[in-house]
Amino acid sequence: MQKEKCLLCNSTATVFCEKPHHLFHRCDTCQGIFRPKHTFYDAFTEKNHYEQHNNDVNDIGYQNFVAPIVNQILSDFSPEDKGLDFGSGTGPVISKMLKEKEYQVENYDIFFENVPERLIQKYNYISCCEVMEHFHEPLKEFALLHSMLLPNGKLYCKTELFKNQIPFENWYYKNDLTHVFIYQEKTLDWIQEKLQFKSVEVKDKLIIFER
Repeated sequence: MQKEKCLLCNSTATVFCEKPHHLFHRCDTCQGIFRPKHTFYDAFTEKNHYEQHNNDVNDIGYQNFVAPIVNQILSDFSPEDKGLDFGSGTGPVISKMLKEKEYQVENYDIFFENVPERLIQKYNYISCCEVMEHFHEPLKEFALLHSMLLPNGKLYCKTELFKNQIPFENWYYKNDLTHVFIYQEKTLDWIQEKLQFKSVEVKDKLIIFER
């Protein structure tokens, strides 16, 4: 059976799903499910793909979509705390909603708001909504996010975990070609232990790592 090295933990992985346009491997160690690197979009194609998203910050449906992260931040932190929306995209709705509550939050996006100096600052909280499944180098990205958090800071991620809720080959979430790394709960536990986050909590599609 064809072998690959896991994008996250570099362990051996084997073919998990093989369909037209959708080749995925699953890691034997961290249980991450990923596309092989040779199938990734180049940066130009990936950016163009994201530009097709209709992310209107004033759209109520879009606001409701990110509400689990926003509401958790409002519950856990105060306006005096400093935040970052990592992977804010073409419509930075999380920062808009938080700023309306007088919260201090910056945006960072490698394609749409690439301000490198924001990656060397420290934050009380970081939001990462529908971003982690796009990480080409997930360990490097999570290590960066960990390094930007202050002690007791929190990283709020939103993604869909694979929980064998449906045969993977029939699961809609895999169909986006920019979804290159899919997580299972064991994958999150591996990240938490490897990077020494204090804890990881899963609330449906909301994942909270604490520094």
